[in-house]
Amino acid sequence: MAARVLLQRRAAPVSAALLVGSIAFIPSVAFADASDSSKKPIYDDFDSFDAVPPVSRSKTVTQVPSEPAEKTVTSVVSAIQDAVTPSASTQSAVESVFRQRGPTPTDRLAAQIGHARLFLYKQACTAEDAVNAGMSRAFDLEQSFTSTIASLAPPRESNEKVMPGLIYVLVAGMAGSIVARNRNILLRTSLPLALGIGAAWAVIPVTMNNVSALAWKYEQRFPAVADAHIRTREGIEHGWTMAKLHTELAQHKVAESVTEAREKIEAWVRKGK
Repeated sequence: MAARVLLQRRAAPVSAALLVGSIAFIPSVAFADASDSSKKPIYDDFDSFDAVPPVSRSKTVTQVPSEPAEKTVTSVVSAIQDAVTPSASTQSAVESVFRQRGPTPTDRLAAQIGHARLFLYKQACTAEDAVNAGMSRAFDLEQSFTSTIASLAPPRESNEKVMPGLIYVLVAGMAGSIVARNRNILLRTSLPLALGIGAAWAVIPVTMNNVSALAWKYEQRFPAVADAHIRTREGIEHGWTMAKLHTELAQHKVAESVTEAREKIEAWVRKGK
């Protein structure tokens, strides 16, 4: 059925062309123009021929009627239009054949190419989003680092110089390492750190306060480390308080001993007099 319809659609223009050509080349009768005898001949001797009546062109020339040709051309044009323009039944038959036949290999290839392009587009968008997210994280990290370093610097109102203070801290640490160079590994490690930290708290207290606040901020992310820091700090503060108390007691005892010794010496001197 589909082949018949396709052959009819292809043969329609050819048949129409042949029909128009056959009409164009139909033979027609051509008559020569009759001599016009109404004119006076040159020689008057042949007056006897004037008796012959002139031949009328309308009687001798056979004219081809124009109306049948116009009707024929009109019928040919209508036939060509009917042959070129398929009917509704023909279109429905062709569509049903195409629908039963299914997609062609070209259609399947186009569909696969479309799926591949969509997949590549999605992958490109995913890669672009990942790159943008990575760059945003890098910029945020850089900004956080610079803001953190800037927050450690002391304010201008404190009149604290960071550079000389750092030099003093390094010198104190080197002095501790020199003092403990012949001691055990624990003392050689702890003494330079202790002297350096002590010198830092003594020379640049504002900067060390900022550093300790930053360290505490990061320690709060790990509760175990924060608890250990709190216990260590409480132990150090308690030890420092006890040391101050014992120092005061020792000073009081020494003062009492000195006072007693002075009184005894003064009494001995008075007796000697």
